[in-house]
Amino acid sequence: MFQPVSVYIGLKYSRSSHGKGFVSFITFFSIIGIVLGVASLITVVSVMDGLEREQKRRVLGLVPHVLMSTPQTHINNWRDLQHDILALPGVTQVTPFQESEALIQSKTALQGVLVHGIMPEFEEHNIINSAMEYGQLSHLDTQPFSLVLGQALALKLNVSLGDVVRLTLPNKTLFTPMGRVPVHRTFTIVGIFNVGSQVDEAMVYIEIKDGAKLHRNKGNGVNQLRLYLDDAFNAQQVISQLSVKYPNFQFVSWQESQGALFAAVSMEKNMMWLMLSLIVAVAAFNIVSALVMVVIDKQGEISILQTLGLDRSGIVKIFITQGLTNGILGVILGVTFGVILTLNLNTIFGLLGVNLLGAGQTLPIALDPVNILVIVTSALAMSFLATLYPAYRAAQTLPAEVLRNE
Repeated sequence: MFQPVSVYIGLKYSRSSHGKGFVSFITFFSIIGIVLGVASLITVVSVMDGLEREQKRRVLGLVPHVLMSTPQTHINNWRDLQHDILALPGVTQVTPFQESEALIQSKTALQGVLVHGIMPEFEEHNIINSAMEYGQLSHLDTQPFSLVLGQALALKLNVSLGDVVRLTLPNKTLFTPMGRVPVHRTFTIVGIFNVGSQVDEAMVYIEIKDGAKLHRNKGNGVNQLRLYLDDAFNAQQVISQLSVKYPNFQFVSWQESQGALFAAVSMEKNMMWLMLSLIVAVAAFNIVSALVMVVIDKQGEISILQTLGLDRSGIVKIFITQGLTNGILGVILGVTFGVILTLNLNTIFGLLGVNLLGAGQTLPIALDPVNILVIVTSALAMSFLATLYPAYRAAQTLPAEVLRNE
């Protein structure tokens, strides 16, 4: 097969250098460095993307994309509002809601929580429904003053299904013959969920009418509406429309309430990209070392090629070809090893008995072809840049001086 002479010689040097002692040693480890760097990047980035995707699914499945609230104790016409808002493009669900801070107390422990008052009939698509370990969210309708809580919180309080706990509102008090005391009420546990996040120990659900009674409020207890969108990132556009239509209401998007969390996750992922990219960069510097030694070793041959008419650009192409050959080999092996490792990561952890997320949970993995393409392109670019100095140095060889000493 026809090959340009520079490419042919570069490939020949690449094959012959594998048997050249110390040069071969450096070349081998430069390839291994690229393999490890590329494989590590693919594996770690896939796991980070999987964790980020799972976190978005869980958090955005619980946190409303837009929260619509009023300073009033309740919204009388919330069903009319629900009907009108559902007609807006992009809005998929509107649910009545009530939120307050409280202390939950069992016989052995006390914990601060967020109390969410809901209507179970509108929570069919709530992620809590698919995460119930015991009981059902709909049981809140069947028993007055009942409560659903997370499994982590149940373990802290040492309670189970059917047990009674006390909810206390520290910010709301009543005057009694004994003085001013916080409002409190006992609730029966009718469900335990396990989402697998911090929500499990920080949030409880009650029926919204029970919440109104607990707060000593009249009416239906609905003072907020939760809006869920087909695309959570369109929250600000929806808020702009609603603000014009309902100027007496306040609107908060998920970016305002949870934006810092996702920003932290994104920064962590970017730092992982940077640190693992340095592994590939170090391997690329090893290519520089190996090529410089090859240039020194091949000075006689370079001089002969120049006297035979090969110009400096041809010499540059020889060593760029040799360096890129090592880089391409390392990238191909790295991608192969990285993809295989990523796809079988949970199986390998299972065989080793390692469980990073707790019993019964596996690492969420998102193998994105775009990320692989970016990693491959970056590794090849660094390999190419690593060849430029040795190739330039080879092109500066003076045939007369080298051959005089031969």
